[in-house]
Amino acid sequence: MKTGGQLIVDALEANGVETVFCVPGESYLAVLDALHDSAIRTIVCRQEGGAAMMADCAGRLTGKPGVCFVTRGPGATNASAGIHIAAQDSIPLVLFIGQVARGNLEREAFQEVDYKAFYGSIAKWVVEIDDPARVPELVTRAFAIATAGRPGPVVISLPEDMLTEACETVAPLAFTPVETAPAPHVIQQAIDLLAAAKRPIAILGGTRWSERAVADFQRSAESWSLPVGCSFRRQMLFDHLHPCYAGDVGIGPNPALAAAIRDADVVLLIGGRFGEMPSSDYSLLKSPYPEQTLIHVHPDAGELGRVYRPTIAINASPDAFAAAFAGHGPKAPPAWSERTEALHRAYLDWSTPPESGPGAVHMGPIMSYLESVLPDDAILTNGAGNYATWIHRFHRFRRFATHGAPTSGSMGYGTPAAVAAKALFPEREVIAFAGDGCFLMNGQEFATAVQYDLPIVVVVVNNGIYGTIRMHQEREYPGRTVATDLVNPDFAALARAYGGHGETVERTADFASAFERARASGRPAIIEIRLDPEAITPTRTLTDIREKR
Repeated sequence: MKTGGQLIVDALEANGVETVFCVPGESYLAVLDALHDSAIRTIVCRQEGGAAMMADCAGRLTGKPGVCFVTRGPGATNASAGIHIAAQDSIPLVLFIGQVARGNLEREAFQEVDYKAFYGSIAKWVVEIDDPARVPELVTRAFAIATAGRPGPVVISLPEDMLTEACETVAPLAFTPVETAPAPHVIQQAIDLLAAAKRPIAILGGTRWSERAVADFQRSAESWSLPVGCSFRRQMLFDHLHPCYAGDVGIGPNPALAAAIRDADVVLLIGGRFGEMPSSDYSLLKSPYPEQTLIHVHPDAGELGRVYRPTIAINASPDAFAAAFAGHGPKAPPAWSERTEALHRAYLDWSTPPESGPGAVHMGPIMSYLESVLPDDAILTNGAGNYATWIHRFHRFRRFATHGAPTSGSMGYGTPAAVAAKALFPEREVIAFAGDGCFLMNGQEFATAVQYDLPIVVVVVNNGIYGTIRMHQEREYPGRTVATDLVNPDFAALARAYGGHGETVERTADFASAFERARASGRPAIIEIRLDPEAITPTRTLTDIREKR
């Protein structure tokens, strides 16, 4: 006989879970008690949104479902920020929520929420387990759903009295991963279209990639001399210094790359949905009928033809497609090799940081310095804001599983994501970037890094404003700024108050020594860069935007 709480932990162990992120609550004390005797590492966080974002980053970097536990009511609603990220970003995640006792349901009991209604539009599946005997079945199904097709979050509600009820049941078994492979004749159709092309381009995106798949596709790109772009915040899918790399197909892409996509006769879109942001509001590929011949590869049949009508729809995971495609090279040297070379040169020019800018601190030289000292396997994380442009445009990603950032555009992601990344990969350097507004949305998770001795470095780019909104405000309503000014703490002092290492950079020349001291400290560190708010983008100032809109 085992309780529901013990069966939950048994099911986690059976499905290969090694780490869970949580904020404790009395509604699932029985699970916490069972974790006490488990080899699963439990990381306690400071807010449920941060815990869910940590689980998201774990799923993002490993491809295995990240796992998060929160309590009912406020805990569950706080966690929704991370669930929305996982949904929009196609990340496998399983969220467990303590629920009121079964006999109190539908009475608006203390902290009661109808989770099927609350999470129904952003989770792949929401289930409430009302019988402990069904725990092995339903938890394993949750892992299968979270990883199948287009991955995403699954929410499991756990009534607290169910967790303490004992029963006899079958031992839990691991879920069976489902790999969707392309049919040989469909691969041949894609090969024939590509062989007949004059201006093809490949765009990589989505999830369900692996290090092997990235390597397989890189070899194919070499054999076809195929220009390759990476969709918004999926830049770890291709080596940026490879001669086939054409750049980041994100917000404000290189005009040369955008023109190449519009002018392409064949677009090979692998793994991604190519949503509003990477498609430049559906202008690079027109929805629903692209002007280019579109070969769309996606692991979920429901995404094929949903936004774009492809010429060829290939229902396959990136792993399976990359392996199959790697076995087919061109019969003759491609005619577009010079175009590929030109696009890579354009990317190198585009990704070379400016050497100066407004104010005493210039982000361009700082990015150049980081490029010179960070190892290829360093993991960078970030949330949302104009500061993120410096990473997306100027950091040259070389390896798979080196970037954690939300395509959903959620702020507050970078710090909790860095905590998760360092917990999972303690041997690798982990650098989080955040704006001042972004950091203070989940910056309390810096305390989690201190508690678990996870020496991340958080670079806080402090310009004293909500920069992205101020930029739009100055463009649309010049001189009429409202609700975008911020008064911030001393971030270096805040780091020290938490028990970490703190640095303040007010001149460009000070950054290198501050970064080396942060590295050498062996503690979680915050480096605050005090940036002039005029330096709103790498190429334009707020004054430019206000006066030349």
